[in-house]
Amino acid sequence: MIREINITDYPRLIEIWESAVLNTHDFLKKEDFLYYKKQLPVYFQHVTLLGFEKEGRLVGFIGVAEENVEMLFVDNTCRGTGIGKKLITYAIAHLQVTKVDVNEQNVQAVDFYKYVGFNILRRSELDGAGKEYPVLHMEL
Repeated sequence: MIREINITDYPRLIEIWESAVLNTHDFLKKEDFLYYKKQLPVYFQHVTLLGFEKEGRLVGFIGVAEENVEMLFVDNTCRGTGIGKKLITYAIAHLQVTKVDVNEQNVQAVDFYKYVGFNILRRSELDGAGKEYPVLHMEL
């Protein structure tokens, strides 16, 4: 079930983020991992957040600003079960999502977004925080 997120869900979102990132972002330096984790509550305030519940427990979430997916994470124990696809499909249909920026080194995510119809438009050497993690700008 997809539902809106509220501030009391933030601790669980951080757990989901951590589970996903530790298993998909092996290129991320430890100090950068800690930096982004600390920034999450700030980032959450600037996006429309939707979560996916399975058996009453949040197991994935998506954050959208304007027409851009800013974050999409699924708990590692549930990866590959279609939750990410359900969230992105919902966001495309209901939030008019047409764009996403994804770490080039996160090959699984790049392949996922290609699979659901996104194409690479351009590449940036630095991520949105100015760190040396190349980003692919993708669009439907």
